[in-house]
Amino acid sequence: MVSRSLKVASYNIHKGIGLDRRRNPERVIEVLREIDADIVALQEADRRFGTREAVLSTHLLDEHSDWKPVEFGMRALSMGWHGNVILVRKSADIVHREAIHLPSLEPRGAVMADVRTDAGIVRIVGMHLDLSGLWRRRQAAAIMAHVAASTHSHPTVLMGDLNEWTAAAGCLRDFGRDYAMATTGPSFHSRRPVGRLDRIMVSRELTVTDCGVHATAAARKTSDHLPIWAMVSPA
Repeated sequence: MVSRSLKVASYNIHKGIGLDRRRNPERVIEVLREIDADIVALQEADRRFGTREAVLSTHLLDEHSDWKPVEFGMRALSMGWHGNVILVRKSADIVHREAIHLPSLEPRGAVMADVRTDAGIVRIVGMHLDLSGLWRRRQAAAIMAHVAASTHSHPTVLMGDLNEWTAAAGCLRDFGRDYAMATTGPSFHSRRPVGRLDRIMVSRELTVTDCGVHATAAARKTSDHLPIWAMVSPA
């Protein structure tokens, strides 16, 4: 059980390519340091073609950040699974980790990790759902079924780019039956945010005490999405 507040964040880093069309992983690290979350779910964290190499190298994280990636071992040069990465504090202990295979037309997946922090064990699911509404709902159902079927249950945070524009329908309505939605605000497009595509959701054991969109000058130029964050505490 989580005993005190944790800061979590979700960030679609657009393969490290900023609005100036330059790939600059160091800018991503700068934004992550500004947010200073205990746990971060990244999307589009792999290069698009070839070996799908990770945008953020392990060396860059080791030398310039307080986070380490949860290793899933799915591809030799990738950090996560289908561009989904979970970063945790270097002091955190990974109790369990697994990739979640999702039904999809295009390559999609999610990642799940049970993380022991100073505040207790929390389950994190990072995701990037399909552009198609029908497939998003199937993927949401698969994720919730996977979490529910786990041998051990823990307070759970679901985070990611859901690609859902309509708040009261589709996969958001499906997730909303079991999870509470953080009211973070619009995060896409970073130049002029109007879409609430990025979401943080928590299970009944947790409550969101504060949340928002990280809209600094650095964040506005680093990706086409702005990061979102939430403070979560025991319910």
